[in-house]
Amino acid sequence: MFKYIWTIFVTLYASLVSRAHEYSTPQQPFTAGNPWTSKYGPQNDMTYSGPLSFSHFNYRKCLEDASTPFDIGIVGFPFDTTTSYRPGARFGPYAIRAGSRRQPLGVGIGYSLAWGSSPSDFGASFLDCGDVPISPFDNAKAIGQMEAAYLTLLSRPVYGGTSEIYKERTRAFALDGKEHPRIVTLGGDHTIVLPILRALHKVYGPVSVIHFDAHLDTWAPLPGSTPQERINHGSFFAIAAEEGLLTNTSIHGGIRCKMNGIEDLGHDDTVGFQVISAEDIDDYGIKNIIKKIRQRIGDKPVYLSLDIDVVDPSQAPATGTPEIGGWTTREVKRILRGLSGLNFVGADIVEVAPAYDAVDITGIAAADIVHDFLSMMLVDEPPKPHVGPFSEEDLILWK
Repeated sequence: MFKYIWTIFVTLYASLVSRAHEYSTPQQPFTAGNPWTSKYGPQNDMTYSGPLSFSHFNYRKCLEDASTPFDIGIVGFPFDTTTSYRPGARFGPYAIRAGSRRQPLGVGIGYSLAWGSSPSDFGASFLDCGDVPISPFDNAKAIGQMEAAYLTLLSRPVYGGTSEIYKERTRAFALDGKEHPRIVTLGGDHTIVLPILRALHKVYGPVSVIHFDAHLDTWAPLPGSTPQERINHGSFFAIAAEEGLLTNTSIHGGIRCKMNGIEDLGHDDTVGFQVISAEDIDDYGIKNIIKKIRQRIGDKPVYLSLDIDVVDPSQAPATGTPEIGGWTTREVKRILRGLSGLNFVGADIVEVAPAYDAVDITGIAAADIVHDFLSMMLVDEPPKPHVGPFSEEDLILWK
């Protein structure tokens, strides 16, 4: 028995010595070249891999790093401490970026039938500027941080001047006569628009707003409110009007919320808005909605703010205050295309709260809408209808 155990021990020992010698023996020396790139090329990220930036844009912490000029910047405002119902929109920027990963934007990438182009076709430089570190404990400080961050980004030099096909879009409206970058902000609850409008006012003066939402967000602060209570995601437009940040030619789209009464619409009018209800899309059609928005805005500088709850919760459930009977994602996208050529100075998408999402559909929808923002800001006019098997005669008959 002992002899048998001894034989096993000697065999195992010899095996270990052999393995130790194998690993201590110098391997063949590395001679030249890079085994990966020589065989497979660059280390390109997959649609589902790599650092998380919007549509795989280049990423910089732009508040401290001004080394990379850009024409349109993406920035996250992870703030949700002024919500009235379900919180969670502080995670919206992450969810929207995650929803964008399947749709990288680069040269020759991003073309769609709907636009007949890609956002990358117009000579503009895109940059993801990361998220602003916003206080979750002090709303007054948080609003100040957002204004300072947005104003910092607005002051950056644009890149597009180096491209022959890039067209300036903001110089004519800027108080300093200079071209400024445009920012697409990923919210965050809807209160983030107040500090954004404050920053825009310093560069452009009062602007008009196109506001897509289920709710008015023009309610007056309640009597007896503290200074912080006055500013929330249902009152920020009223505060903006008090401060003279708005023109009197703004417009809502998709409204369908419950109100205190008809007096809410009267107050909404004093803030400077007209109302397009969710049901108007059935009564008047998409083309008339687009027409009325364009008539209302005219050639003034305009800011676009889109609350994801303008979309019906069956298609975008992850939001703080869902309201049934909303527009479809296709209807929203169609309206956005129809607004191309207006003088946009910025845009946002807000109230994405991914804790309430189902299979990421809200984050994906929000990311796709941001893609439409980019094209909408860069083309001179709405794209023509897709032709395919159709003809001009078909289009005339449809009209």
